[in-house]
Amino acid sequence: MTHSPSALTSAQLAAYFAFTEVSALLRPSVEAQLREAGGLSYVQFQLLARLGDHPDGRQRMTDLADGVVHSRSGLTYQAQLLEHRGLVVRSPSPDDERSTVVTITGAGRDVLAAVFPGHIETVRGLLFAPVTDDDAEQLARILGLVTAHLRAAPPRSARRRASS
Repeated sequence: MTHSPSALTSAQLAAYFAFTEVSALLRPSVEAQLREAGGLSYVQFQLLARLGDHPDGRQRMTDLADGVVHSRSGLTYQAQLLEHRGLVVRSPSPDDERSTVVTITGAGRDVLAAVFPGHIETVRGLLFAPVTDDDAEQLARILGLVTAHLRAAPPRSARRRASS
């Protein structure tokens, strides 16, 4: 006998539709701003921003792919495009010759500096303008719970690889 899942509650359905609609409406504007200000795709921006946030500006490629939730081969391609522009450099890991380390360059930091003001303005204006700081804290808390739940059994592209 097959077990049918119960229907979503009206609140769950409304939250799901609101979440997917916000994502669908926000992403094109964010992507357009990134392209115009820095010639970056959304994934390239995420890669540079994660590197720029890292204390030494470098990370293993697999850790970047896990954090960005992008396929390893797709992220390799994006890193290659950024390397051709001089925004990152890739090199073998000193700790594990099977791993590749990606490091943000000065030019990469310059592109981030050019992109961030408009990015912040876009996100603030489109996502946070209609909500209070308390609302934003609640949204972050709730999405953090969902992220932790999804990362507990992620798709392969989001699965963290075991450290060597």
